[in-house]
Amino acid sequence: MKNKSITSALEISKQDALKIFQLADKIKMGKVPKLKGKIALLFFEPSTRTFFSFYSAALLTGLTPIGFQSIEGTSVKKGESLIDTVRMFLGYGADCIVMRHPRAGAPLYIAERIDKPVINAGDDSREHPTQGLLDVYTIRERFGKIDGLRIGILGDLRYGRTPSSLAYLLSHWDTELVFIAPPLLQIDKRNDGMEMILRERDVKYEKREEVRVEDLDVLYVTRIQRERFPDEREYLKVRGAYRITRELLNRAKKDMIVMHPLPRVDELSPEVDRDERAWYFRQAENGLYVRAALFSLILGGWK
Repeated sequence: MKNKSITSALEISKQDALKIFQLADKIKMGKVPKLKGKIALLFFEPSTRTFFSFYSAALLTGLTPIGFQSIEGTSVKKGESLIDTVRMFLGYGADCIVMRHPRAGAPLYIAERIDKPVINAGDDSREHPTQGLLDVYTIRERFGKIDGLRIGILGDLRYGRTPSSLAYLLSHWDTELVFIAPPLLQIDKRNDGMEMILRERDVKYEKREEVRVEDLDVLYVTRIQRERFPDEREYLKVRGAYRITRELLNRAKKDMIVMHPLPRVDELSPEVDRDERAWYFRQAENGLYVRAALFSLILGGWK
């Protein structure tokens, strides 16, 4: 994986994912590779977990993070082009670009124009490949396997960028996916061909509107992406369409886990935090280890 860009989960093979997971396990146990160089974190959209997860992963492995967490106070506000902004940070010695951008395909656009690796930290409603990696890593950590699990992905499957990356990565294993959403937010050909890709990979899946948890091993909850709706009236039709509560979990398997990429709004009741099946904070923590592993493999710090 040395010097490899990661702009889509479709670029990550099962072998790559397993290599990342194995190294993340070692890092989590304290065996941390030491790297040298600079990581440019260019976040053209606001972020808390993803930004600071990458930032902390850089520090953990000895890298120097540079960049910005939002475009406020940068020349982007003056109209500077994307490629010029990136060139500036390459000039400052960046060895890898980590980018979040509101335009779909922006990380790929940059990866095709520079000679340094680019990691997509989220582009519009298209993808979030490193989130998908830490999600699958968390599932593997909990169950000790991925094959044979039935995984429900609930919420905004149309505008959310985490469901697609998660589904693409899970397609390497023998899982069954259940997409749960109102019809307006359900997967179809509008989702960058997501359903077509799942069919091409012969993934077992079903779609349903009702929130049923009895048959699930994992319930992956996502928020409705209000900021990405082109029409506020469409958002109002689905606002508050679902809410995960302790009462609902009483009908679930005792060993099921609830995941969420965060931040949450009102779709996941705070009372669920006290349930031992709530794994979303552990999931967020795992981002540190997975991203540190990714840095090490891309920048050649692990043999």
